[in-house]
Amino acid sequence: MRARSHGMTLIELVVAITIVSIAVSTVLGAVAAISTRSADAMLQQQAIAIAQAYLDEITQRWVVDPNGSPPNTGRASWDLVDEYNGLVDVGAHDQSGNAIPSLSAYTVSVSTTPSSGLTGVPAAAARRIDITVSYASGGTVKLSGYRTNY
Repeated sequence: MRARSHGMTLIELVVAITIVSIAVSTVLGAVAAISTRSADAMLQQQAIAIAQAYLDEITQRWVVDPNGSPPNTGRASWDLVDEYNGLVDVGAHDQSGNAIPSLSAYTVSVSTTPSSGLTGVPAAAARRIDITVSYASGGTVKLSGYRTNY
């Protein structure tokens, strides 16, 4: 009598390789999805920080010019909230208008409008400020605030 061999057949080997490759591709797909989502969260947090910085800058300006001076020409000299209306920065900029190279993937849009939605505050004395920051992966963050003449 012949002794029986204790190895694997070719069919068993192909089935094992197929099962292992399916498992590996599933795990790699999950890792790729997780890493993509974690990068989006970082981009979103950065966009929120940019919007907050712009909002902080604008809310430090006057609603009504106390000295009646003509509009200033450069962002570094703007002293009224309304001077920021329509501002579009491709790439975030600092308060002086200088580009920040590491934030070039973000686009910032600013809109200011008279606001009559605040109880007891006339529209001429209040502004709604809307900051919209968009980034490369298609995300958008919108941050709004109010500045009153106080």
